[in-house]
Amino acid sequence: MDLHVGMIGLGRMGANMARRLALGGVDVIGFDPDAAARAALAGTAGCSVVEDMAALIHALPSPRIVWLMVPAGEHTEETIAALAPQLLAEDVIVDGGNAFYKDSVRRAVELSSYGIRFVDCGVSGGIWGLQEGFALMFGGSPAAARAIEPVIRLLAPSPDRGWLHCGPSGSGHFVKMIHNGVEYGMMQSLAEGFALLKGKAEFGLDVAAVAEMWRHGSVVRSWLLDLTAEFLREDVELSEIAPLVADSGEGRWTVNEAIEQGIPAPVLSLALMMRFSSQGKGDYADRLLAMMRKGFGGHKVTPIAEDKS
Repeated sequence: MDLHVGMIGLGRMGANMARRLALGGVDVIGFDPDAAARAALAGTAGCSVVEDMAALIHALPSPRIVWLMVPAGEHTEETIAALAPQLLAEDVIVDGGNAFYKDSVRRAVELSSYGIRFVDCGVSGGIWGLQEGFALMFGGSPAAARAIEPVIRLLAPSPDRGWLHCGPSGSGHFVKMIHNGVEYGMMQSLAEGFALLKGKAEFGLDVAAVAEMWRHGSVVRSWLLDLTAEFLREDVELSEIAPLVADSGEGRWTVNEAIEQGIPAPVLSLALMMRFSSQGKGDYADRLLAMMRKGFGGHKVTPIAEDKS
């Protein structure tokens, strides 16, 4: 069967997803408000780009599949609001961004009034997805899931693995939210472990060699460890990298979910707190601690000019 997909949002993930679909024989129509993003995809075999969403909808045969890879929040809300009146019953909107799952539940209900099928799809794979395939976890009605399954099978690492119809609307983004919370914890534990190895100066450990050794047969082997070993081989000191780690909404949502359910998730919570700390959000509290020590014990406070860290 001929497959046609409209891809809205041609950033790193969206453009690579479009390319992978095109390699699988899909006719991809792409749109992005950024002309440079459109131009970067325009030369790809199997992909064409249009100047606006109306042209994208016009170019797709019915029933349409329109896949969104736009930032969660306002951008997603505005894009869906603009799309909905232009689509027909049984057309499918797939939100592949990292949206909050409760927003996805609401959007599915709102779009059902138009007869439009909505799929919330968590996508993992990063910049390696084009080559290795994307992990896809999606929610929606059985009819919506059936409509996009041929597309899912092409995007996934293989047709029979790396994807899951998780359940009703919202479940895909919920599973992706928890996935990202787990990711925070795994990253934090690896980072702390390698910091301890590097800190044991008297052993003179080759941290890069340890990372490489752990990749083979160890119970902590993982893709994150593979990536860590790769960049440590190039630069074990990382002296040019600022010690600042951004956090996205999914980590916060995961911790809030743990609180709502009353389920303890200390590792995920602390991993999020460490990201806040790296952003300097703990600096004022640290200053207060220094002053408290001075107040009760007369301990020296270090002025900023003397702080060499």
